[in-house]
Amino acid sequence: MKAVIFLLALALIVTHGCAPTTQGETPSVFSPQAAHESMPPELVIVYDNNPFDDRVRTAWGFSCLIRLATKTILFDTGGDSPTLLHNMRQLEIDPGEVDIVVLSHIHGDHVGGLRGFLEQNHAVTVCLPQSFPDSFKDEVKSLGAKVEEVFEARELFSGVYTTGELGNGVKEQALIVTTSKGLAIITGCAHPGVVNIIRVAREIVPEDKVYLVVGGFHLAGASSAQIESIVQQFGQLSVENVAPCHCSGDETRRLFKESYGEAYVESGVGARIPLP
Repeated sequence: MKAVIFLLALALIVTHGCAPTTQGETPSVFSPQAAHESMPPELVIVYDNNPFDDRVRTAWGFSCLIRLATKTILFDTGGDSPTLLHNMRQLEIDPGEVDIVVLSHIHGDHVGGLRGFLEQNHAVTVCLPQSFPDSFKDEVKSLGAKVEEVFEARELFSGVYTTGELGNGVKEQALIVTTSKGLAIITGCAHPGVVNIIRVAREIVPEDKVYLVVGGFHLAGASSAQIESIVQQFGQLSVENVAPCHCSGDETRRLFKESYGEAYVESGVGARIPLP
């Protein structure tokens, strides 16, 4: 029965997942390297359908590791645990270093790797939207992890916030990390709209600017005109750097790169993005 619950989650996979400002420092993506305790804050994409590092596997879904001074967060777990754990090993990431798992939404390409991960490290808190099925929450608890339900926006711990559940259809939370250069916003699929998520984030943590938006923008299949409108709104919202991946789509990545230039961050599975 436990396995069935996770297989049902996998069946929910969704395949559709003004010039911007150029002030401030653009985050570069370093070549993959071994993680170590003295490494400064960074975001590592460990599961994605866009290639970056040829040592790791690409697959439809998303997961990233966020290393901060006090905690390490695993945001989403991709579509399957063998790929997730293989990529973590190749990137020299120990599952045991993770303190908290944050799940953006229920779709299988974002939660499918959770069971296998918890079998490696169950001494974590899994922070998930309140709307997740009780059976899913019970399964997480049965594997030894704690469950923390999210409904409204709040601070999870110092400098890290959840947007709370957003959207009228697929309920989804995004993560906000405060940095010395503005907000870093991490999205799973952005089903509630990536621009809406940015606006909500700026209301939760008032800042003059957003340093970085990274993750799925849910624009695969959108028209060029629609994407260009989104790019313009990013500029109006003072988004300095962008790293679209997962369900953003090739055309979205192309148009953001064209508009943002050096402020466009190349991303894909295995990419490491420094955080100020």
